[in-house]
Amino acid sequence: MSERRPSPVSKNSGNGRNGRSTRRSVWRRALPPERDTAELPEPGAAAPTPGEPLSVVEAALYRDGVRVSTPATLAQTYRELRDQPAGMAWIGLARPTSDELLSLASEFDLHPLAVEDAMEAHQRPKLERYGDTLFVVLRAARYLDAPEEVDFAELHVFVGPDFVITVRHGAAPDLSAVRHRMEDSPDLLKLGPEAVLYAILDAVVDGYAPVVEGVQNDIDEIETEVFRGDPEVSRRIYELSREMVEFQRATRPLVGMLHSLIAGFAKYDTDEELQRYLRDVADHVTHISERVDGFRQALTEILTVNATLVTQQQNAEMRALAEAGFEQNEEIKKISSWAAILFAPTLVGTIYGMNFREMPELHWALGYPFAIVLMAVVCTSLYFIFKRRDWL
Repeated sequence: MSERRPSPVSKNSGNGRNGRSTRRSVWRRALPPERDTAELPEPGAAAPTPGEPLSVVEAALYRDGVRVSTPATLAQTYRELRDQPAGMAWIGLARPTSDELLSLASEFDLHPLAVEDAMEAHQRPKLERYGDTLFVVLRAARYLDAPEEVDFAELHVFVGPDFVITVRHGAAPDLSAVRHRMEDSPDLLKLGPEAVLYAILDAVVDGYAPVVEGVQNDIDEIETEVFRGDPEVSRRIYELSREMVEFQRATRPLVGMLHSLIAGFAKYDTDEELQRYLRDVADHVTHISERVDGFRQALTEILTVNATLVTQQQNAEMRALAEAGFEQNEEIKKISSWAAILFAPTLVGTIYGMNFREMPELHWALGYPFAIVLMAVVCTSLYFIFKRRDWL
């Protein structure tokens, strides 16, 4: 294989819904308009051989910013790159097998730790340097309109002196658009692998913009639902908060990664044009990261407001129940009072209505008036007693 030339990419510190944003980076504006295309080999490109793994999405060789070959297999890519001392290979993989990654590692001297990370995926965003090769892990995101969810994918990029290898674990981002737009701008593409890396970084960061707009719409809807008293809003707030945690994990490390690349401009003699593009990408990442932090804070405040409103509603319901219970108790008091008042004459009348032959006062001339007066006195006394206690 041909001797590798030094890479100007900087050294890393090791740390690594509906709306659509119209903001475009300087890098994107410098490139031709996007094509509506999937990441597949161009028409007329060599078809894969029967034994070629399907995870190799596209492999191409470039010289002076122009595609000179579209190899059908990895082995053919290796051979043609050896025959092109000043060429650059750009290999795109999607969920590759371990055999494919080991083949690439053997050919391009990739570090075993980086290869292991690319195999297992589920890595945090980071940028690490192994000799002349950079290993970059990115978390791409896209907003799904139908379920109103954020879908995250993982992208691993190996950048060497004369090669770029992308390993996708997920549907995003659409690297075919990056490849075609770079091919339409040979002046940028001829700057080498670092130009491809910056274009990929820019594509990932620009992909965050529709997600941010979609999340903003979701938060606006949630605020309306909170004050409308929707009982399902708490669950939606929780789910969106979890997505924002993932979004933070995807965007926050990028700020440090890009600043590490910027810090290495002088050391690695990075092209001035690329320096401008990378600074613009860094500005966008910072803007996105700040907005995501704001979303988390807003969701926390909305959750607090929702909890307060729910508590107020519960208190109002409890107060209504208490008032209803109080009114019911008052009615029970009245009914009980009148029942007690009517019980006295009923008791007297019941006793003297038993019709026994020998009973006191049966033949007393004043017996009847006395019984009437007694019932009246007892009923009147009970009435005033209950009235004084506000039972009547």
